[in-house]
Amino acid sequence: MDTLRGKDFLSLSDLTREEIEEIFYLARELKAKQKRRELHPYLTGKTLAMIFHKPSARTRISFETGMYQLGGKAINLMDREIQMGRRESVEDIGRLLSRYNDAIMIRTFDHHLVERLAQAAAIPVINGLTDKEHPCQVLADMFTLWERKKSLAGLKVVFVGDGNNVAHSWFYGAALTGIHFVLACPPGYAVSPETVGKATKMASYSGGQLEITQSPLEAVREADVIYTDAWVSMGQEKEKEVRLQAFKDYQVNSAMLGKAKKDVLIMHCLPAHRGEEITDEVIDGPYSIVFEEAENRLHVQKALLVKLIGFNGE
Repeated sequence: MDTLRGKDFLSLSDLTREEIEEIFYLARELKAKQKRRELHPYLTGKTLAMIFHKPSARTRISFETGMYQLGGKAINLMDREIQMGRRESVEDIGRLLSRYNDAIMIRTFDHHLVERLAQAAAIPVINGLTDKEHPCQVLADMFTLWERKKSLAGLKVVFVGDGNNVAHSWFYGAALTGIHFVLACPPGYAVSPETVGKATKMASYSGGQLEITQSPLEAVREADVIYTDAWVSMGQEKEKEVRLQAFKDYQVNSAMLGKAKKDVLIMHCLPAHRGEEITDEVIDGPYSIVFEEAENRLHVQKALLVKLIGFNGE
């Protein structure tokens, strides 16, 4: 029996290394089928409720397209329509959607809200993004590297910039898969001590290494991957000038690439603020796999949906 069926996916720490590999193998299969234009209606008649408190291009398009390609349907629920937590309680929305749908994907601010929804719902709940974590993104990132490198263990991935929700998920993903992960960030912008402690304990079983440094040029030496993200995320607009000043020495540019391995891969979860955290010549350059990882959101999330909801007929 599939160990993921019926479970929630709120954090990468919810998975085991073996479950991550299972998702990757299925994602590779589904990707190949989609490239061959081969129908794969594994979720015919199934529905995914999608709750958006934060707008998104990649999250909505990839989940909606994915459900369509799997033979199911995604239903987009904007906050103004259901007013979760105001017109109806979080718990009642969870119970209601459980009577209509087969899974829920939510993209919001407060991670605790997602945990409340998952506790009330009788169907799988997927974290499409919170201020704390972005597990779907990092799962797709790791799949992208797994496809290219055949193995994740021992890869040196350097995240240059803010210790944000993506960085938090990377700590867990690296810890589970044996990646050497380095976060290079200014003082005061690291991931939470709670995440570091939990991930460090997980890494002791996988052989993964986790580091935090304030020296980006030193961090990228011998890096297999340089990863970055926007310095000012949605909801942080009032901090923009302070953040731009704090991160000015953390731009991923040609000079930084010169310190890494000659075949270093460049990753960014998008949207990119070109000229801030990354330059045009790097994101559009020969080592960039930014749009490859963006595409893989589709394939990995399809695999995740099939694993959580279950193949038709099972």
